[in-house]
Amino acid sequence: MANFIDRLQRRDTLEGGVAVIGLGRFGVAMAEELTASGVEVLAIDTDPDVVQQYDGQFAHVVRADASNIEALFQLGVQDFPNAVVAIGQDLAASILVASALIKLDGPEIWAKASTSQQGEILTQMGIRHVFHPEQDMGRRAAHLLTHSLSDYFDLGHGFAMATAEVPANMDGRSIAELKVRRVHGVTVVGVRVGPQEWVPAKPDTVLRQGQTVLVAGMSHKLDLVFKEF
Repeated sequence: MANFIDRLQRRDTLEGGVAVIGLGRFGVAMAEELTASGVEVLAIDTDPDVVQQYDGQFAHVVRADASNIEALFQLGVQDFPNAVVAIGQDLAASILVASALIKLDGPEIWAKASTSQQGEILTQMGIRHVFHPEQDMGRRAAHLLTHSLSDYFDLGHGFAMATAEVPANMDGRSIAELKVRRVHGVTVVGVRVGPQEWVPAKPDTVLRQGQTVLVAGMSHKLDLVFKEF
Protein backbone atom coordinates (compact mmCIF):
# COMPACT_ATOMS: atom_id res chain seq x y z
CA MET A 1 0.00 0.00 0.00
CA ALA A 2 2.74 2.45 0.94
CA ASN A 3 4.44 1.70 -2.37
CA PHE A 4 1.31 2.70 -4.28
CA ILE A 5 0.91 5.89 -2.22
CA ASP A 6 4.54 6.78 -3.00
CA ARG A 7 3.92 6.25 -6.73
CA LEU A 8 0.82 8.41 -6.64
CA GLN A 9 2.61 11.19 -4.75
CA ARG A 10 5.52 11.18 -7.19
CA ARG A 11 3.20 11.42 -10.19
CA ASP A 12 0.78 14.18 -9.22
CA THR A 13 0.18 16.76 -6.55
CA LEU A 14 -2.22 15.65 -3.82
CA GLU A 15 -3.01 19.16 -2.61
CA GLY A 16 -6.50 18.91 -4.10
CA GLY A 17 -7.23 15.62 -2.39
CA VAL A 18 -8.07 12.14 -3.64
CA ALA A 19 -11.46 10.58 -4.31
CA VAL A 20 -11.46 6.93 -3.24
CA ILE A 21 -14.36 4.95 -4.67
CA GLY A 22 -15.09 1.65 -2.94
CA LEU A 23 -14.62 1.13 0.78
CA GLY A 24 -13.60 -2.49 0.87
CA ARG A 25 -10.47 -3.53 2.69
CA PHE A 26 -8.20 -2.08 0.02
CA GLY A 27 -10.10 1.19 -0.34
CA VAL A 28 -10.23 1.73 3.41
CA ALA A 29 -6.54 0.96 3.83
CA MET A 30 -5.72 3.41 1.05
CA ALA A 31 -7.95 6.12 2.50
CA GLU A 32 -6.37 5.62 5.93
CA GLU A 33 -2.85 5.87 4.50
CA LEU A 34 -3.70 9.02 2.56
CA THR A 35 -5.37 10.61 5.58
CA ALA A 36 -2.36 9.79 7.75
CA SER A 37 -0.21 11.54 5.15
CA GLY A 38 -2.31 14.69 5.49
CA VAL A 39 -4.25 14.24 2.24
CA GLU A 40 -7.91 15.18 2.07
CA VAL A 41 -9.98 12.12 1.12
CA LEU A 42 -13.44 11.93 -0.39
CA ALA A 43 -14.56 8.36 0.30
CA ILE A 44 -17.49 7.03 -1.73
CA ASP A 45 -19.45 3.79 -1.39
CA THR A 46 -22.94 2.54 -2.25
CA ASP A 47 -23.47 0.64 1.01
CA PRO A 48 -25.14 2.82 3.70
CA ASP A 49 -23.80 0.63 6.53
CA VAL A 50 -20.23 1.01 5.25
CA VAL A 51 -20.66 4.77 4.88
CA GLN A 52 -21.99 5.01 8.42
CA GLN A 53 -19.14 2.88 9.74
CA TYR A 54 -16.47 5.20 8.37
CA ASP A 55 -18.29 8.48 8.80
CA GLY A 56 -15.92 10.92 10.51
CA GLN A 57 -12.84 8.79 9.88
CA PHE A 58 -12.05 10.55 6.60
CA ALA A 59 -12.58 14.14 5.50
CA HIS A 60 -15.73 13.25 3.57
CA VAL A 61 -17.61 9.95 3.47
CA VAL A 62 -20.68 9.80 1.25
CA ARG A 63 -23.10 7.27 -0.12
CA ALA A 64 -23.39 7.56 -3.89
CA ASP A 65 -23.50 5.57 -7.10
CA ALA A 66 -20.14 6.47 -8.60
CA SER A 67 -21.15 4.95 -11.94
CA ASN A 68 -23.54 7.89 -12.32
CA ILE A 69 -21.70 10.82 -13.85
CA GLU A 70 -24.24 13.29 -12.46
CA ALA A 71 -23.63 12.01 -8.94
CA LEU A 72 -19.89 12.41 -9.41
CA PHE A 73 -20.37 15.92 -10.72
CA GLN A 74 -22.55 16.91 -7.77
CA LEU A 75 -19.87 15.63 -5.39
CA GLY A 76 -17.26 17.74 -7.19
CA VAL A 77 -15.11 14.76 -8.16
CA GLN A 78 -14.16 16.57 -11.36
CA ASP A 79 -12.16 19.02 -9.23
CA PHE A 80 -10.00 16.34 -7.61
CA PRO A 81 -6.57 15.80 -9.19
CA ASN A 82 -6.79 12.04 -8.56
CA ALA A 83 -9.55 9.45 -8.27
CA VAL A 84 -9.03 5.81 -7.31
CA VAL A 85 -11.38 3.02 -8.35
CA ALA A 86 -10.79 0.66 -5.43
CA ILE A 87 -13.41 -1.86 -6.60
CA GLY A 88 -11.78 -5.16 -7.38
CA GLN A 89 -14.22 -8.05 -7.03
CA ASP A 90 -17.16 -6.61 -8.98
CA LEU A 91 -15.89 -6.36 -12.54
CA ALA A 92 -19.01 -4.68 -13.93
CA ALA A 93 -19.07 -2.04 -11.19
CA SER A 94 -15.36 -1.33 -11.65
CA ILE A 95 -15.80 -0.80 -15.39
CA LEU A 96 -18.91 1.38 -15.00
CA VAL A 97 -17.25 3.61 -12.41
CA ALA A 98 -14.08 3.90 -14.49
CA SER A 99 -16.18 4.78 -17.53
CA ALA A 100 -18.03 7.51 -15.61
CA LEU A 101 -14.74 9.00 -14.43
CA ILE A 102 -13.40 9.02 -17.99
CA LYS A 103 -16.50 10.86 -19.17
CA LEU A 104 -16.13 13.28 -16.27
CA ASP A 105 -12.79 14.31 -17.82
CA GLY A 106 -11.33 15.60 -14.59
CA PRO A 107 -9.08 13.63 -12.27
CA GLU A 108 -6.24 11.31 -13.13
CA ILE A 109 -7.69 7.82 -12.77
CA TRP A 110 -6.07 5.00 -10.79
CA ALA A 111 -7.80 1.62 -10.78
CA LYS A 112 -7.41 -1.61 -8.87
CA ALA A 113 -7.57 -4.88 -10.80
CA SER A 114 -8.16 -8.18 -9.03
CA THR A 115 -7.50 -10.25 -12.16
CA SER A 116 -5.36 -9.93 -15.26
CA GLN A 117 -8.54 -9.83 -17.37
CA GLN A 118 -9.88 -6.89 -15.38
CA GLY A 119 -6.53 -5.12 -15.69
CA GLU A 120 -6.50 -5.66 -19.45
CA ILE A 121 -10.02 -4.24 -19.82
CA LEU A 122 -9.18 -1.18 -17.74
CA THR A 123 -6.02 -0.61 -19.75
CA GLN A 124 -7.94 -0.91 -23.01
CA MET A 125 -10.31 1.74 -21.69
CA GLY A 126 -7.36 4.12 -21.61
CA ILE A 127 -6.62 4.05 -17.88
CA ARG A 128 -2.85 4.40 -17.52
CA HIS A 129 -2.55 3.57 -13.83
CA VAL A 130 -3.80 0.03 -13.26
CA PHE A 131 -2.39 -1.81 -10.27
CA HIS A 132 -2.68 -5.42 -9.12
CA PRO A 133 -2.22 -5.50 -5.32
CA GLU A 134 -3.00 -9.20 -4.90
CA GLN A 135 -0.60 -10.22 -7.65
CA ASP A 136 2.07 -7.83 -6.38
CA MET A 137 1.82 -9.24 -2.85
CA GLY A 138 1.93 -12.78 -4.15
CA ARG A 139 4.99 -11.99 -6.26
CA ARG A 140 6.70 -10.33 -3.32
CA ALA A 141 5.95 -13.26 -1.02
CA ALA A 142 7.34 -15.68 -3.60
CA HIS A 143 10.63 -13.76 -3.73
CA LEU A 144 10.88 -13.72 0.05
CA LEU A 145 10.21 -17.45 0.27
CA THR A 146 12.52 -18.62 -2.48
CA HIS A 147 15.49 -16.28 -2.19
CA SER A 148 17.77 -14.79 0.44
CA LEU A 149 15.90 -11.49 0.47
CA SER A 150 14.93 -9.65 3.63
CA ASP A 151 12.41 -7.55 1.73
CA TYR A 152 11.36 -7.04 -1.87
CA PHE A 153 9.80 -4.02 -3.57
CA ASP A 154 8.33 -4.38 -7.05
CA LEU A 155 8.68 -1.01 -8.79
CA GLY A 156 6.91 -2.09 -11.96
CA HIS A 157 8.06 -2.88 -15.50
CA GLY A 158 10.19 -5.75 -14.23
CA PHE A 159 12.33 -3.49 -12.01
CA ALA A 160 12.70 -4.06 -8.28
CA MET A 161 14.63 -3.16 -5.17
CA ALA A 162 15.49 -5.60 -2.42
CA THR A 163 17.31 -5.82 0.88
CA ALA A 164 19.31 -8.86 1.84
CA GLU A 165 21.92 -10.07 4.28
CA VAL A 166 25.41 -10.54 2.90
CA PRO A 167 26.10 -14.30 2.68
CA ALA A 168 29.32 -15.98 3.80
CA ASN A 169 30.74 -16.26 0.28
CA MET A 170 30.64 -12.46 -0.11
CA ASP A 171 32.39 -11.79 3.18
CA GLY A 172 35.50 -9.64 2.85
CA ARG A 173 35.01 -8.94 -0.86
CA SER A 174 34.54 -5.47 -2.33
CA ILE A 175 31.62 -4.54 -4.56
CA ALA A 176 34.05 -4.02 -7.44
CA GLU A 177 35.49 -7.49 -6.90
CA LEU A 178 32.04 -9.09 -6.89
CA LYS A 179 31.22 -7.46 -10.26
CA VAL A 180 27.47 -7.75 -9.73
CA ARG A 181 26.80 -4.62 -11.75
CA ARG A 182 29.06 -5.51 -14.66
CA VAL A 183 27.96 -9.13 -14.88
CA HIS A 184 24.31 -8.94 -13.85
CA GLY A 185 23.32 -5.28 -14.15
CA VAL A 186 22.44 -5.19 -10.45
CA THR A 187 23.52 -2.16 -8.43
CA VAL A 188 24.37 -2.27 -4.73
CA VAL A 189 22.88 1.02 -3.61
CA GLY A 190 23.65 1.12 0.09
CA VAL A 191 24.88 -0.74 3.15
CA ARG A 192 23.26 -0.61 6.56
CA VAL A 193 25.77 0.35 9.26
CA GLY A 194 23.34 0.75 12.15
CA PRO A 195 19.72 0.08 13.10
CA GLN A 196 18.54 3.25 11.33
CA GLU A 197 21.62 4.29 9.36
CA TRP A 198 22.59 3.59 5.79
CA VAL A 199 25.67 4.66 3.84
CA PRO A 200 26.01 4.82 0.05
CA ALA A 201 27.81 1.85 -1.46
CA LYS A 202 31.03 2.51 -3.40
CA PRO A 203 33.10 0.22 -5.63
CA ASP A 204 35.70 -0.19 -2.86
CA THR A 205 33.08 -0.90 -0.17
CA VAL A 206 33.96 -4.23 1.45
CA LEU A 207 30.97 -6.33 2.42
CA ARG A 208 30.79 -8.32 5.63
CA GLN A 209 28.72 -11.39 6.32
CA GLY A 210 25.42 -10.51 7.97
CA GLN A 211 25.39 -6.90 6.77
CA THR A 212 22.19 -5.71 5.15
CA VAL A 213 22.54 -4.30 1.64
CA LEU A 214 20.07 -2.51 -0.60
CA VAL A 215 20.21 -3.57 -4.25
CA ALA A 216 18.31 -2.52 -7.38
CA GLY A 217 17.86 -3.98 -10.83
CA MET A 218 15.62 -6.09 -13.03
CA SER A 219 13.75 -8.53 -10.80
CA HIS A 220 14.96 -11.65 -12.60
CA LYS A 221 18.53 -10.36 -12.34
CA LEU A 222 18.20 -9.89 -8.59
CA ASP A 223 17.05 -13.49 -8.37
CA LEU A 224 20.03 -14.63 -10.45
CA VAL A 225 22.54 -12.79 -8.28
CA PHE A 226 21.19 -14.23 -5.07
CA LYS A 227 21.04 -17.70 -6.56
CA GLU A 228 24.61 -17.64 -7.81
CA PHE A 229 26.41 -15.95 -4.94
